[in-house]
Order: sequence, then structure tokens, then C-alpha cells
Amino acid sequence: MYVLCGSFIDAKRMFHKLDLCYPAPWNWVIRGCTIIGRLDLALLFYFKMINFGTSPDKYTFPYVVKACGGLNAINLGKWIHTTIRDIGLETDMFVGSSLIKLYSDNNCRYDAQSVFDKMSQKDCVLWNVMLNGYVKNGEVSYAIELFRKMINTENKPNSVTFACVLSLCASDVMIGFGTQNHALVIKYGLEMDSPVANTLLAMYAKCRHVSDSRKLFDSVPKSDSVTWNGMISGFVQNGLMLDAQNLFRDMICSGVKPDSITFSSFLPSISESENLDHCKEIHCYIIRNSVKMDVYLKSALIDIYLKCRDVKMVSKIFKQRTTIVDIVIYTAMISGYVLNGMNWDAVEIFRWLMENKMKPNSVTLASILPATACLAALKLGKELHSYILKNGYEKKCYVGCALMDMYAKCGRLDLCHQIFEGVSDKDTVCWNSMITSFSQNGKPEEAIDLFRKMGLERAKYDYVSLSAALSACANLPALQSGKEIHGFMIRNLLSSDLFAESALIDLYAKCGNLELSLHVFTRMKTRNEVSWNSIISAYGNHGRLKESFDMYYKMLELGLQPDHVTFLSLISACGHAGKVDEGAHYFHSMTEQYGITARMEHYACMVDLYGRAGHLKEAFEIVKGMPFEPDAGIWGTLLGACRVHGNVDLAELASERLFELDPQNSGYYVLLSNLQADAGRWENVLRVRSLMKERKVNKVPGYSWIEVNNQTHLFFAADGSHLQSDKIYDLLKYLLLEMQREGYVPLLHGRVQAPGWHGSCRI
Repeated sequence: MYVLCGSFIDAKRMFHKLDLCYPAPWNWVIRGCTIIGRLDLALLFYFKMINFGTSPDKYTFPYVVKACGGLNAINLGKWIHTTIRDIGLETDMFVGSSLIKLYSDNNCRYDAQSVFDKMSQKDCVLWNVMLNGYVKNGEVSYAIELFRKMINTENKPNSVTFACVLSLCASDVMIGFGTQNHALVIKYGLEMDSPVANTLLAMYAKCRHVSDSRKLFDSVPKSDSVTWNGMISGFVQNGLMLDAQNLFRDMICSGVKPDSITFSSFLPSISESENLDHCKEIHCYIIRNSVKMDVYLKSALIDIYLKCRDVKMVSKIFKQRTTIVDIVIYTAMISGYVLNGMNWDAVEIFRWLMENKMKPNSVTLASILPATACLAALKLGKELHSYILKNGYEKKCYVGCALMDMYAKCGRLDLCHQIFEGVSDKDTVCWNSMITSFSQNGKPEEAIDLFRKMGLERAKYDYVSLSAALSACANLPALQSGKEIHGFMIRNLLSSDLFAESALIDLYAKCGNLELSLHVFTRMKTRNEVSWNSIISAYGNHGRLKESFDMYYKMLELGLQPDHVTFLSLISACGHAGKVDEGAHYFHSMTEQYGITARMEHYACMVDLYGRAGHLKEAFEIVKGMPFEPDAGIWGTLLGACRVHGNVDLAELASERLFELDPQNSGYYVLLSNLQADAGRWENVLRVRSLMKERKVNKVPGYSWIEVNNQTHLFFAADGSHLQSDKIYDLLKYLLLEMQREGYVPLLHGRVQAPGWHGSCRI
């Protein structure tokens, strides 16, 4: 009593008044210390008991073993096990049960199984302890086998047994086995037992059988919040946000008071719609009704406010003190900062928790890796990868996907692919990540090959897979492969996704078939901003500026708001058509009328717009007026415009910056050298050539390709490797002669020879 009340002085006085030659006083103290969480004291009293010469009995060891488990002292537990074996208490029901739990909790399956097999008498509790150990350690096949053995014995499974087995069915999505167990639950008359009913409900929801989950919910008593929480969570997990919100209202109307778990389950349904006002209403309800602000509720609130872009409120909630500082909250903060583009803030949070000896889990690491990807911080990414390997998290698929994305965005596609190959159990997300990485990093052929391999491996395609593969076909371009994917979408009823259909519009436009692009667009049942952007861009890239503008104004008439991609397509279209004033108008409309901040790609389009029209002064003014440092793409666009219009001085300025930003890109050296040659500045041509040799920059030969009968044919300059090259060159000569007869005069611009040189001055 004194120990349980925390009065150790009184407990000590009473303890020393007792006869310590018997184990009972020692057992009481050890038991009390274990119950109040003073596991170190419990073990200390055990060793004092041994030193005093008192022999422990079967009532001593369950709590001593429990203390070892609580302190993760598995080796000490094994040492005490030898004492138990020597005394002959290993097969005692209570002692054996505590040993099995110790070994199961510490992933020592063989030790647990060994003790279990030695037990001559096994009651339901003992079976449950062993079963729970298998489930906790993910030993699915052993758990199922043990459960089947149990139901064939005289021991009847109870509610604890079924709750354990059904949780296994939920986590491993075994709906068939789960349904069989539901029948057994009814057979044993446990269907109205609250823990069993709630686990059944969760099992059906996690296996995406929401209708069955709802039927069960309507048939069981709902006296407390647990059942309501399970059903709300099931709706949210399956994306049925409106159903979750309606059920939450029904819960309040029925008089059941929501708790912290209710709100933790329910809040994601609000963040999905990103409704800030609704979010604040729920937050006010939590405060008014004094709902306990535990770790999970705090984390859920941080998550929704970050998704609603209210960073100030997030900071206030984060600074509120809770009884327990948990990694979950910091993970939510990191994830939210990354979502809002605050990548350095995410990194700072991660550094703080590491400095304060808080151990990040696999979810934390998967959340911080996108920040390093966005910052292109390869060194930091590699450090995180090292930490992941040390802690054995690399086998988790979502961690592998985050690592792949980081390496791909940092330009290390080789390491990205290496990690992909190392993931043993690849899910759809993992395949999608690798296909997208190939597609976005100039490897469209590899992306298409991997897409085909994904099908051969019987991985399930989703809309992300299809969109990524179609994007790769558009970038190649590979019209036939794109048509095959389109056919697959139609056959498998996957052609109604907005993003996949938008990717189809882009594919057909880039492959030169504007009619098919328009056909896909007109057949769409619903259209969003992405769909309209795709068709606006399609018309613009084909020089159909009027139709591009018409689509833009139709989009506005339907009440859809343009985004940064819309204006990027419009400005680009104006640039191709030489409409400088219109392009400038849309740029200012984007920033001033719609409040959209111009990005790097918008400035690149504006430089291209002015550059194509020969307005190099205005183009340079755009570069100088940028609110952030121009990248190589900006300076490269300006250099290209200088090459077309012969502005050597501005070209030299642009090339200086390019040689700093992207010193291994041979194209920039070639452009500058050819421009210098056109101007007759031979010394500067030699200087550029010398610079290339000094930096070991090799010119990448230009090439083109064409797809004929689903086969891609590559052609390099002066290439004679093609099987039909003789016929091709004969036809080319014939075409040149025909062109000359029509009055065409070849432009020999930039091929003037310098004194003492042989051949062309071009690189």
C-alpha cells in the first residue's frame, strides 16, 4: 500500500519490521515498484533479496521479468531465466507467461516458442500472449498457424484473441481470413463485445470494405466514443470525407462526447478540403470543451493548419506545452514546412531534435528527405541515407521512395535506380517514383521500359503511373507507345482521370497531332485547371495563338482561376508567335491582377519573348530586375537570343555567368564560339576552345530521331552508321537540288575561314 501511494519512507519502515527470511515481503515491494514504474528499484530489491539469502518463489519472478522487459534488459532477463529453470519454475503458468511476453516484446521468437512448447498446461491467457508476440513482430504465418492450433484445442478463444487476430487481418489486408474470423466471432457469441466489434470495424475499413464496416457499425451498441472513432477513421482512410463529417455531426447529436482520438481521426477530413474557417471552428470546439491536448491531437491540428497555409497558428500550437514531447509532433512540423516550401525551417527542426537526443523514426526521415531534395542538398541527403542504413529503415518502401526522389532531384539518377533495385517489396508508389524520376531527368526511354516492366511484374497501375509514362512518351516523342497506353486506359476503364487525360492531350500535341489532343479534351466529362492548361499549351506550341487565347477566356467564363502554368503557356505561345505586347500583358496580368508570384520559368519565358523579337535590351532588363538570382536556363536563353541577333558584348556577359553556373555544358561554349566566329573575333574563338580543353568539356554531338513502325531511328551529324544511310543521303542531295531550282540559296552564315585555318571555324 505504502509503495503504491508513493510513500517510500513508510514502506521502508514497514518492510524492515517484517520477517525478511520469507519471500512475501520482498515480493510485495518488487510488485509495488514495478506497478508504479520504478523498474530499477524492483530489480535492486530482487538482487538484495538474493544477497539476503531469501529464495524467490513463483510470485517473485513475474514482476522481476516484467521489470527486465520494461528496461529492455533482455540479457539480464535471459540470465534470470536460467535461475527460473534451475529452480524448476519455468513451466509455471504465470512465470512462463511473463517469460514469453519478455521474449516476444524483444523479437526473440525462438526463445518465446521454446518456453511456450514446454508448458504442459496452456490456458487462454498463455495462448494470447504467444499470439500477440507473433502479431507484434509481424510474424503473420506463425500467428495464423498458432491461432488454428488454438481453436483445435479445448481452449476457447476470447475477445482478446479475436482482437489480436483481426488486427493482423487489418494490417495485412487479409479480408478473406478476416471474414472467416468474423464467422467464428458470431459462433462464440462475441459479436457484441466492444473490443471485438471495434477491431472488426477497423479491419473492414482498412481492407476498403467500407459498406461492410458501416453495416457492422449500425448493428452494434455505441455506448462510448471508441466505435464512433473507428467508423470516422475508416471513412477518412478511404477518402470519404463528407461521410466522415456527417458521422461526426451524428456523434455529437447522439450525445456521445468526442475525445482527442475522435478529433485526431476526424481532422484530416477538413484538411483535405483545406477549409481554414471550418478548421478554426473545430479548434474552438476543442478549446471550449476542454478536450485533452495529447500528442496525436496536437499533431493533427498542426497538420491541418499547415495544409491550410496558416503558419502563424501552427507556431502557436507548436509552442503550447504538452505533458509529453513526442517525435510525432516534430514529424508533423517537418512535413508541414516541406508542404509550404519552407524547406530550411524543416531542416532546422530536424537538427534541433537530433541535438536534443530525440530519435527520428522512419516517418520523420521520409518527411525530411523531400526538403533536402527541394534544396538539392546532396551532402545532407547522403548523411540522412547513412542514418537510415544504420537504423535499418531502408527496407521500408516509403523511406526508399523518399530516398529515390531525393537522389533524382539532386541529379544522381544512378543512386536513385540503385535504391529502387534494392527495394524487395515494391509497391505502386515505388514504381511510380522511379518512372517519374526517369521521365523528368531526360531518360524517357528508360521510363517507358520500366512502365512495361511494372506490368510484367504484375504491379498495379494507377493514374500516376499512366501520367508519368505518357509524359515520357511526349518527351521522346513516342506516339505509338502513347497510343498503346491510351488503349490500355480505355480497355481497363482508366480513361476518366483528369490528370491522365491531360497527359494524353500533352502527348498528342507534342507528337504533332493537335486533332487527337482536341478530341481527348472535348470527350472529357469534367475538366479542371490542368486540362485547360494542357489544351492552351497545345494550341500555343502549334502556333495557333488565337485558339490558345480563346481557350483561356472560355476557362475564365467557366469560373476557373488560372494558375502559374496557365500564364506560362500563354507567354510561351506569345513568344513563339512573336507577340511581344500580348506576352508582356499576360505577365503583368498574372502578377498584378491574379497575385501570382512569377517563378524562374516565367522570367525565362519573358527573356525568350523579348529575345526572339530582337529586343535584347528589354530581355537584359528582365534578367537584372529578377527578385532572385537567375539560373543557367535564364542566361542560356539570353545567350541564344544574342547568337540569333549577333550581340557579341551581351553574349560575353551572359556566357561568363553560364561558365560559372554550368561549366560542363558544351552547348554554351559552342554558341559563344560560333558567335565570335561570325563577328570575326578569332582570338576569342581560340580562347573559348582553350577554355573547353582546360575544363575537359567535350562537345555533345547534336542528333535527331524519328519513329517509324514503332522503332526509333537516331541520326547524328555526318552519320553513316544507319543501314539505309546511302539511300538517305541520295534523297537529301535530290531534295537540295530541287530546293536550289526553286531559288533557295544556302545560308553560309558563320563559316568564314580565318587566315591560316583549314576548314570551318565552328566547333
